[in-house]
Amino acid sequence: MSGPEAGWSQSARALAAGKLMLAWVALLWLLEVVDVATGHALDGFGVTPRAPSELVDVVPSSFIHFGFAHLAANTVPLLVLGFLAALTGLRRFLLVCALIIVVDGLGVWLIAPDRTNTAGASGVIFGLFGFLLVSGFVERRALGVLAGVLIAAIWGGSILTGLAPTQAGVSWQGHLIGLAAGVAAAFVFRRRPEPSRALTAP
Repeated sequence: MSGPEAGWSQSARALAAGKLMLAWVALLWLLEVVDVATGHALDGFGVTPRAPSELVDVVPSSFIHFGFAHLAANTVPLLVLGFLAALTGLRRFLLVCALIIVVDGLGVWLIAPDRTNTAGASGVIFGLFGFLLVSGFVERRALGVLAGVLIAAIWGGSILTGLAPTQAGVSWQGHLIGLAAGVAAAFVFRRRPEPSRALTAP
């Protein structure tokens, strides 16, 4: 890895990742407090499909939730999966999240059922799950493969449940697109091994 994070220790990287995710979750809770205090005025930032004016809500929709119960259900997996993904590098993590958010929001805008309003961080969560699940295999890193297996064992059942189209009030489309975007991000932003330096005689 090159850049400002290259010389960071593991503890410094973990501290930065933890601070970032705590700040992210704190922002989500603050927005929900504002939403409730304003009579759910922020719910309008969710995505209503195929309305051109709704394209501006593709990104904001990932930060809005429909009540504290909705947000609470997303808080722990976002914290844990986000922290693990951020350990691979903050810049890379932000790029991965940006790709997931944009692709997921556009996908929901394209294929969600008519007269629905979709919002929440679950698309990002499914995307981070997909990213962590396959990035170790893509990069051929034993530790990454092990992390992917453990994550699948812990959250795999919940992920499969979230993809089922039978749950009322749940955007399985957003979950599926988020998962696919996360898998794609593992390929797009995979870490390539640094070229070895040739040895030359003096």
